[in-house]
Amino acid sequence: MTAPTKPTETARNAPGEDLHAPVIDWFDEHARDLPWRHPDAGPWAVMVSEFMLQQTPVNRVLPVYEQWLARWPRPADLAKDAPGEAVRAWGRLGYPRRALRLHGAAVAITERHDGDVPTEHAQLLALPGIGEYTAAAVASFAYGQRHPVLDTNVRRVFARAVTGVQYPPNATTAAERRLARTLLPEGERTASRWAAASMELGALVCTAKNESCHRCPIAAQCAWRLAGKPEHDGPPRKGQTYAGTDRQVRGKLLAVLREAHVPVPQTALDRVWDEPVQRARALDGLVSDGLVEPLPGGLYRLPLT
Repeated sequence: MTAPTKPTETARNAPGEDLHAPVIDWFDEHARDLPWRHPDAGPWAVMVSEFMLQQTPVNRVLPVYEQWLARWPRPADLAKDAPGEAVRAWGRLGYPRRALRLHGAAVAITERHDGDVPTEHAQLLALPGIGEYTAAAVASFAYGQRHPVLDTNVRRVFARAVTGVQYPPNATTAAERRLARTLLPEGERTASRWAAASMELGALVCTAKNESCHRCPIAAQCAWRLAGKPEHDGPPRKGQTYAGTDRQVRGKLLAVLREAHVPVPQTALDRVWDEPVQRARALDGLVSDGLVEPLPGGLYRLPLT
């Protein structure tokens, strides 16, 4: 008697495989035409954009980005200027320590890598001011390498589409990093496109508020939508306040110093904020962060070294 034939198991798709094609196809059709995505942008342009885009919307970044690259088209050009000039050119993008970090990275690139943005993830990560996200983003977007790139938009897409919750945790977790690695396509080019596409999907469709599920290419597979879009039940999400905070005072103090090309007296800074204790605390913080240099005689300027 012939033994029964064992049923053939259907091959399973690799994790995330059913998400890759629709998201990348959507990106190919709907991606914004941004200058750092142009083929001729180059790794330095990508790095500049990544520094500027952290916690700052694209529409605010675009004019500063264009001016920055017109003035400093290569890392060596920025490295030759004083760090205070980077802070001045940063304008009102916010979080101006990013300008100092970008200047520090430009100096290191010039000194360690002959002025070329390094290609290796580990070398990028070794640059001052560059963390895991920026190193992965530059390696992926500038060099087409295979790295998980986890920003707020990507984390939200993964939280909804795969994990089935409305929002990711307030801070990136080890579980999110594992998931991102699991979802990463095998091929380098596809992985790089996936990184950009999932980020764009979060920025344009799977937004924090008023998500557009009817425009989403993976709505049919989205675990959160299929579960009925349950409300967020985790820790309260962090809100960003500005008015009346030390951040606002710091911004006003820096605005005076950016507009001045000679040292500024204390009296000029005193005029920007009435509350003396908060004003002094904000100024001390700027000095501690290396964004402002105190001089003898109660004068202040943007840093020269």
